[in-house]
Amino acid sequence: MVVERPVAEVMTSPVFSVRPDTPLQDAVTLLSTHHISGLPVVDANGALVGELSERDLMVRESGFDAGPYVLFLDAVIYLRNPMEWNRQVHQVLGSTVGDVMNAQAHTCLASTSLPEAARLLNDRRVQRLFVVDEGGTMVGVLTRGDVVRALAEAA
Repeated sequence: MVVERPVAEVMTSPVFSVRPDTPLQDAVTLLSTHHISGLPVVDANGALVGELSERDLMVRESGFDAGPYVLFLDAVIYLRNPMEWNRQVHQVLGSTVGDVMNAQAHTCLASTSLPEAARLLNDRRVQRLFVVDEGGTMVGVLTRGDVVRALAEAA
């Protein structure tokens, strides 16, 4: 079991971040240059509004699938949810972080215990949790690697 420590003791801080209006290429360069797999997306006041991950970029590069359809009187009727279709089109054709990002950032409090954070990482199948304080301000990031390092230190 991961040692009983609060996330605040093992998280990485400060954290690189981008805004929704950041050009996508700038965000990709930031990810590549610093060898990180995701970025928090913050608004002008610094509030967390989403996250941009390598997975979001992979969706963009792989294109989208039109999904199932039926032919009816020489018309093609797509059976996919129109909202999902719209989201995928924006991801594929988007030019800003806001077009591609996931608006549901995975977070935890700085006071969260490391075992609980490890459970969240595993259950949500994510690589990172953005760490916020009681007021919701982002204070760091906890990655799977941070948890592994904490395990190694405890051994």
